[in-house]
Amino acid sequence: MAVKDVDREHSEHPGQGVPEVTVAVVFHSVHGHTRVLAEHLADGARRVPGARVHLVEIRPEDVVAGRWHDAEVLALLDRSDAIVMGCPTLMGSVSAVFKAFMEAAFTPFTTQAWKDKLAGGFTMSASQSGDKLAVLEQLAVFGAQLGMQWIGVGDMPGNNWSGGSRDDLNRLGSWLGLMSQSHADLGAERAGSPGDLVTAARYGERIARLAQRWVNGVPYETPRMTEHEARALSASLREADGAPAALAGA
Repeated sequence: MAVKDVDREHSEHPGQGVPEVTVAVVFHSVHGHTRVLAEHLADGARRVPGARVHLVEIRPEDVVAGRWHDAEVLALLDRSDAIVMGCPTLMGSVSAVFKAFMEAAFTPFTTQAWKDKLAGGFTMSASQSGDKLAVLEQLAVFGAQLGMQWIGVGDMPGNNWSGGSRDDLNRLGSWLGLMSQSHADLGAERAGSPGDLVTAARYGERIARLAQRWVNGVPYETPRMTEHEARALSASLREADGAPAALAGA
């Protein structure tokens, strides 16, 4: 079962006295690139005290006659406070396997079981554009139909000036959700770029912190970054090859 791996091996166990919030990162990956993005997003969410984070893979073997079903996954999502959804961009759309999962959400749609949960989205493609915005729009509309509250990326754009590079934070300039790009001929160990993976972790932390505020009223001070500060952070990523310290301050 998809949840078996994540629920028992990858969940955070918050300390006593810390209010809990449950974040599910739900993804489909074909060649492993999107999985890497999901893992970094989940790692960022785990930085938030009290966050229980579940990494949930939507698998093709759970699609039968065009319909996806996994009761254990749906039960986990029903009790989650935030659901972050991701898949590859294939032919300008969400992957077929992930679309089957989306259609299986008709039951929580009819009962409004996911209403007012927080939601976010991410996608990966081989092309620089690849029409990834179409996928994020599909995911956002899906969340809206379920009555969810959508959270976008909060970082300044990178790689938009002569001193920028592929390793910049938010280098594809996406705000509706997280975008990343991986070369088709490289394996999952070369997924994205240092900037993409740091952006994923910061996005995961942002969603988990907002979920704590939304669910438990935990004080939240909005972090802000000027364009100059964003460029300095991107430069530090290039110099340090994506040092983990750059994850702070989502």
